[in-house]
Amino acid sequence: MARFKYTGRDRTRKRSGTISATSKREALEKLREEGIRTTEIIEVKESLLTKEITIGNPVKLQHLVIYLRQFATLLKAGVSVVDSTKILAAQTESKALKKALLDIEQELREGNPLSQAAAKHNKIFSPMYINMIKAGEAGGNMDETLERLAEHFEKQHNTRKKIVAALSYPAVIGTLAIIVVIFLLVAVVPTFVEMFADFGGELPGITIFVLNASDFMQSFWWLLVILAISFSSLIIVLKKNSQTKYYLDYALLRIPIFGKLLQKGVIARMTRTLSSLFASSVPILQALSIVEKVVGNEVMARVIKESRDSLEKGQSLTGPMRQHWAFPPLVTQMIAIGEETGSLDAMLSKVADFYEKEVEHSTDQLKSLIEPIMIILLAGLVGTIVTAIMIPMFEIFNHVN
Repeated sequence: MARFKYTGRDRTRKRSGTISATSKREALEKLREEGIRTTEIIEVKESLLTKEITIGNPVKLQHLVIYLRQFATLLKAGVSVVDSTKILAAQTESKALKKALLDIEQELREGNPLSQAAAKHNKIFSPMYINMIKAGEAGGNMDETLERLAEHFEKQHNTRKKIVAALSYPAVIGTLAIIVVIFLLVAVVPTFVEMFADFGGELPGITIFVLNASDFMQSFWWLLVILAISFSSLIIVLKKNSQTKYYLDYALLRIPIFGKLLQKGVIARMTRTLSSLFASSVPILQALSIVEKVVGNEVMARVIKESRDSLEKGQSLTGPMRQHWAFPPLVTQMIAIGEETGSLDAMLSKVADFYEKEVEHSTDQLKSLIEPIMIILLAGLVGTIVTAIMIPMFEIFNHVN
């Protein structure tokens, strides 16, 4: 979708502005429908100032789920794909999805299939979506495919929310603890420095440590900001390289307590995605290739790639998984049974259901375990600073008396 700047006039006055369209011809047609006769129209080239910058998928998962549910309902009601796309573009709350659907509508009117039109918006529509739509077009069961996609993304969204909720609690408490400690060191402790200097006695070791920390924080607070920004930037850069991302993901999976939760979440996502793809008749090698890209963990992705290579050689899908610590025996055994009985999609769905429930159970346990630990940690940090101030104060009061 491009933007065009135009000048012209309608029946009463001069008109100027910008309009979005896939081509100059379409822009002229839209303006003509509005009763505007153009005298000049030029395409506005994107620059760093005008270009829309997005990180990750610009469409929220809940908006995508609503779109899929409504799309399936419209198709079941006998509305054509083109008209359904037009209706959904008009009522979606997501600006990015609206823009994409308007482009797709134009592509559909030109005779292109939905899967091909959606593939041009790969930031919004994942390879899984595109391939399942392609399978739905071939099988003539587009409404069922859309329902399956909606269910898949809905369950993925719920699992992700539970993991984020479990991990965000310690992050919030930890951030709060850092802010409180910095405030005490910068704003509270310095007010006692002169008093301790006048006292002249020997200060306890804990007080000296806190005073030194306060001096450092007041003089070099900017250094901590630079270190935090540098560390965050380094992590982002490292995640862009597959080799370094592998080691980062490996470390995350090996973290005590949290690693197990992340592992269960990744397995749930992997098995749910594979099950949805198989149920939509996507070829198994192609399905594995898609899951490798969307699983979100480089450790798991490499094992899936090895499994795909094993399958291409005529060997078992579960061979490489059995030899890797990241895949519990339950996963490999259920997949092996599915291979033998020809019900791989059903078995994968059961594994996904199991691990989604495990994620829910683990997050509840984690919250109840972390809450008292984080409160004790926060109390310990603040208590240490308060103790460092109070001990010399008691000595001063004793000398006064």
